[in-house]
Amino acid sequence: MSEIDLGLVNWSRAQFALTAMYHWMFVPLTLGLSFLCAFFETIYVKTGDEKWKQLTKFWMTLFGVNFAIGVATGIILEFEFGTNWSNYSWMVGDIFGAPLAVEGIVAFFLEATFFAVMFFGWERVSKGFHLFSTWMVAVGSNLSALWILVANGWMQHPVGMEFNPESVRFEMQNFWEVLFSPVAIAKFTHTTSAGFMIAAAFVIAVSSWFLLKRRHIQMATRSILVASVFGLFSFAYLGLTGDESAYSNAYTQPMKLAAYEGLFDGEHGADLVAFGILNPAVLPGSDEDPFLFSVKIPAMLSLLANRSADSFVPGINDLVYGNEAEGIVGVDEMMQRGRQARIDLAAFKDARGAGDDAAAEIALADFDLNRDFLGYGYLQTPEDAVPPVQMSFYAFHIMVFLAVFFGFISIAYLVYTTKGTIADKRWLLPLGIASFFLAMLASQAGWIVAEVGRQPWAIQSMLPVGVATSNIGAGNVIVTFWMFAGLFTLLLLAEIKIMLRVISKGPEGA
Repeated sequence: MSEIDLGLVNWSRAQFALTAMYHWMFVPLTLGLSFLCAFFETIYVKTGDEKWKQLTKFWMTLFGVNFAIGVATGIILEFEFGTNWSNYSWMVGDIFGAPLAVEGIVAFFLEATFFAVMFFGWERVSKGFHLFSTWMVAVGSNLSALWILVANGWMQHPVGMEFNPESVRFEMQNFWEVLFSPVAIAKFTHTTSAGFMIAAAFVIAVSSWFLLKRRHIQMATRSILVASVFGLFSFAYLGLTGDESAYSNAYTQPMKLAAYEGLFDGEHGADLVAFGILNPAVLPGSDEDPFLFSVKIPAMLSLLANRSADSFVPGINDLVYGNEAEGIVGVDEMMQRGRQARIDLAAFKDARGAGDDAAAEIALADFDLNRDFLGYGYLQTPEDAVPPVQMSFYAFHIMVFLAVFFGFISIAYLVYTTKGTIADKRWLLPLGIASFFLAMLASQAGWIVAEVGRQPWAIQSMLPVGVATSNIGAGNVIVTFWMFAGLFTLLLLAEIKIMLRVISKGPEGA
């Protein structure tokens, strides 16, 4: 086995995580705010009230600033697949590149075309066409997310493809299976619903600031009314899609589910951890109690994972070391079969190169017996298959708690706004401002669960991260890591400064 440069792997992971998390500061706000702008403009067209038009232009300006910087970070993110992850791109480019190409050709051009009309078409096109353009920007923005999340969903649950031993690449066999994978659909719906929640929190936060300052009260109240309704529906949708995501994890990524639930030993009628503090000393295979303290809901995890309260949910130890009674094969056996697959694949390539077709057929037949375990052949120990449990567990529970917090905020704002007393609730308005930052934190935690929870895999169970990197020196990645860190920080500060300037001017300056 060739030596893997762990420094290169870790710095490449750090750089990609840095870029993705900065990018994800801008994307969810774009996804949700585009629809809120469409709602605001629809009300303006229906009522003819110029105040709604002024309100729409204000939020549209903030949307435009965020959209531009989100595009800049997204372009860099896609380039990193070629610079830092060229082995990954080589092995799965036929599959992974297809949805990204569709995103660029269809979704991005759709939103870019109507983006110009939305911003510069006021008084130049009819009200109806301008409204149509605004809705097309919203649809296009979310279609962009669809194709990107289809690509990510395939990494989490690879379907619709087959490994070609001739080229040593994964090749697409069924595009529609990739597109309509239940994991991809669950990821798209859950991620976009998080974006809707963040956008609602943003509108509530900015409007709350206006109410605290006793400025633009009518505009702020109207904005809060629409945003709180949108936020409440988004929260309900987020809960449903989150349940579906966890359900898909149970049968496609059981190790991820076990990690973010802190479940080390599988159980029939497994309890759901509502709150807990993990024992930092616990490791796979140890007999120590995984929790220093926990509050659990009896049998709820089994119900959510398998739709049956008495069903078995495997824990980390079952998945790593096997559980014969439940028919679970341990990682050690899969590693042995994976290493044999690598030997047979190498024998097949050698025989092909030597022109020995008979030997090549025999080697290929042997390889086919273990091809599904090829990725495990690169792991060093069975415990390498376990993601960072502490990070996954706390990120998951932070995500859930903060999402529930925003649900209560949406309800409170909707009740007091419909009563006409929201401007007088001085105790609530600071919580409304804080809700945006907490919603952003919840969203970032969600991505930590999704991406850290599937480690060590670049492609679940098929391609480890350590094999996916480019053949470059770690020093190159370190330099660009700090370059990107500085650039992204400047972009973020620029967005904050511009947005604060727009907000301070209010709707009259939009």
